[in-house]
Amino acid sequence: MSTFAPLRSFPYAIVDVFAERPLEGNMLAIFTDARGLSTDEMQALARETNLAETTFILPVDDPAHEQQHGIRVRIFTTQEELPFAGHPTLGTASWLYWNHPTLRGSEAITLDLKGGAVTVRFRAPAEGEQGVYGTMKQHDPTFGIIHDLDEVARILNVPREEIDDSMPIQTVSTGVAFCMVPLRSLQSLERLEVAQAAAQRYLDAQDAKFFYVFAPSPNDPESDFHARMQFYNGEDPATGSASGCVISYLVRHGRVPSGRETRLKQGIQIRRPSHIFVRASLTNGNVGEVFVGGRTIPVATGAFSLP
Repeated sequence: MSTFAPLRSFPYAIVDVFAERPLEGNMLAIFTDARGLSTDEMQALARETNLAETTFILPVDDPAHEQQHGIRVRIFTTQEELPFAGHPTLGTASWLYWNHPTLRGSEAITLDLKGGAVTVRFRAPAEGEQGVYGTMKQHDPTFGIIHDLDEVARILNVPREEIDDSMPIQTVSTGVAFCMVPLRSLQSLERLEVAQAAAQRYLDAQDAKFFYVFAPSPNDPESDFHARMQFYNGEDPATGSASGCVISYLVRHGRVPSGRETRLKQGIQIRRPSHIFVRASLTNGNVGEVFVGGRTIPVATGAFSLP
């Protein structure tokens, strides 16, 4: 009689981040206790979920360590590990807000990420409110190179005149570097179709990892700007890390007043509307106090069985 080694079980949860209702926003898979998984297994599971990102919570036995340094979390796309990403940070902290044995219901929860500690603060839900609203403070932005407008227009298949040349095309990072590309109109944004092979060749030689393309939305009562982020895994419904970059960019270049909350909408074209609330401050010429907020709603649970 043959014998089989018992399977290991790894529970996971699915949440919708930057969502105002279930089945909107950006889906996130969270492996709620990833102890025992190797890096290769985490990467394989991220490919299996096939979402923009998947996170892995790594609990420790010492609660004091978590309170001092934060909950250790690793973030993976389908192709690589990231030091930081916005919707995985907000979504994972929200799951901990509902489920952590000692931090459940806390006003603030800190994640210990590869890119450094990030704290998410929560607003106590009102009666009947779906999910929970959280706000993360991102790292102060760094501003990188200014890109050539004609070259970026060619790479993105966007007519030159549709790019808003009153602001530079510039790399900004609050943990992940994005090339900020301002368009003049929502019509231009709607037509965006990035050729990924050409875009990747260009980005590999630059200081940015992804393009983030946006335009003002003057006739939308729910937002100030619409944005899109197309990358090697398709189109991202909501990009929290880029949202911190774009508000930093807009404040630095005088398009948004310092400290004013600004509303971004993303994911419309792929029928995953996402609502992202951002603000940043300009003090003595430096941008800081970068906050990105939104709602997280739980939608599913399950478990993977591995040998």
